[in-house]
Amino acid sequence: MKFAPVLFLVAMFAGSAQAADLTVSVRGADGKPIPDAVVTVYPNGQPTKGPIKFDWPYRVAQQNIQFNPFVLIVPAGAEVSFPNFDKVRHHVYSFSAGNKFELKLYGREENRTVKLPAVGVAAIGCNIHDQMVGFIKVVDTAYAAKSDANGNAVVRGIPDGPVVAKVWHPYLRAPKNEKTLTTSAVRGVARETATLELRATGH
Repeated sequence: MKFAPVLFLVAMFAGSAQAADLTVSVRGADGKPIPDAVVTVYPNGQPTKGPIKFDWPYRVAQQNIQFNPFVLIVPAGAEVSFPNFDKVRHHVYSFSAGNKFELKLYGREENRTVKLPAVGVAAIGCNIHDQMVGFIKVVDTAYAAKSDANGNAVVRGIPDGPVVAKVWHPYLRAPKNEKTLTTSAVRGVARETATLELRATGH
């Protein structure tokens, strides 16, 4: 049975005169939280100049015959590690333009590393286990966050002023699975609601 859940996003901004924090709450039509939505913010609509560093590991583990995390955010040019914690071997690959790679069969407690140079998405799979699916969102902004199990994504320290804010989900019905939010500036406190439609998936 096909079904397309709807996401309701409420954006709230709060911060000093220097910076703001953007919180996006992602919910389905049934009110349940939706994890793994990526929010990116571009001050003045521009990519971040200079090196970008996030405070989470650039790692996609193979664990319990699945990728963990399901969605990872990294800056363009990042080295991403792919440790195997399963008792079986995996053959990890991506056919995504600009970020194609292949990690041939390797076993438990082995690790491989890949550099992802291109802004966009690397959809990853395992040549042995078709049910293994994951996504790496490769970004060119220092202001990015992923919604957690409660459906909340918090982007911190955004400079005051005009911005372009986007939300992405691997199953979003939109060009490149991404939609631009209507928020045009972060200053003081603001709220926003967006409605997104996901395509049916077995995930």
